[in-house]
Amino acid sequence: MEQPAIFVTGAAAGIGRATAVLFAARGYLVGAYDLDEKGLKEVAEEIGAAGGSVVTGVLDVTDAAQWSERLAEFHSRAGRLDVLVNNAEVLRAGPFEEIPAEAHQRILAVNVGGVVLGTRAAFGYLRDTPGAQVVNLCSASAIYGQAELASYGASKAAVRNLTEALDLEWRRHDIRVLAIWPLFVATGMLAGVETASTKSLGVRLTVDDVAEGIWQATRRRGLLPRVHYSIGAQAKLLAAAGKYAPNWVVRTANRIITRSR
Repeated sequence: MEQPAIFVTGAAAGIGRATAVLFAARGYLVGAYDLDEKGLKEVAEEIGAAGGSVVTGVLDVTDAAQWSERLAEFHSRAGRLDVLVNNAEVLRAGPFEEIPAEAHQRILAVNVGGVVLGTRAAFGYLRDTPGAQVVNLCSASAIYGQAELASYGASKAAVRNLTEALDLEWRRHDIRVLAIWPLFVATGMLAGVETASTKSLGVRLTVDDVAEGIWQATRRRGLLPRVHYSIGAQAKLLAAAGKYAPNWVVRTANRIITRSR
C-alpha cells in the first residue's frame, strides 16, 4: 500500500500506453484499462519486462457498472488511488453534416460521459488517498471551436468546464483536478485524419511528449497549483491567444488555420 497507484483509461495504445509505461518506470503500480485486450496484453508485457507493476482489465468507459467493477478490482490490489487519468476518447473529423448522428453521439458518450462516469465512480477512492489527483485529457481544439472537429472540440470544452468545476468542489477533499492540453499528437487515432487544421499546423507532438507532460503536471503541487497544462509550443501559443487576445483575433486565427471562408 506504500506504492503509489495510477489508473489509466485508453491504455492499450497511444497516450494512454505511453503514460502507463512512464509511470510504471517511475515506481507506480499501474492500472491499464481499455477495450483492446491485445493491446493491454502488449503493454503489460512491456511494463513487466522493464520490472514494473501493472494490472490490466477491459473497460468500456460508457458503462457505469464496469467502472465500478474495474475500480474496485484495482483498489483491492493497490489499496489506494493516487492518480486517475481519463484518457480514453474517440475522434471523428470532417464536415459536421457529413458525420452520422451516431458518431456524434459516440464522441459525446465516450469523451464526456466516460469522464463523468469514471470520475464519479473513483471519488471515494480518491478521497481516501491523501493528495489524490484526476488528470483529464483535453485538447487545444477546445480553446475555440475548430471547423471539421465540431463535436470533438465541443466534447473537450465540456471536459474543460468539468475539470475547473471539480477542482473547486473537491479541494475540501484534498483532490486536485487538472487538464492536459496537447494539440495534434501522432497516434493511431489521428492516422488518416486530414483536416485543414492538421495540414496548417502539422502533427508535432509524440505520445511520449504528452506522457511526460502528465508526469510533470502531477508533480506540481503547491498553494496555487495550476489547472490547465498546455503541451508543446503551438498549444501554449493558442492557449495564450485564447486567454488574452480579443475574440475577433482568435476567431480570425481559427478561420485561417482551418481555411474556413
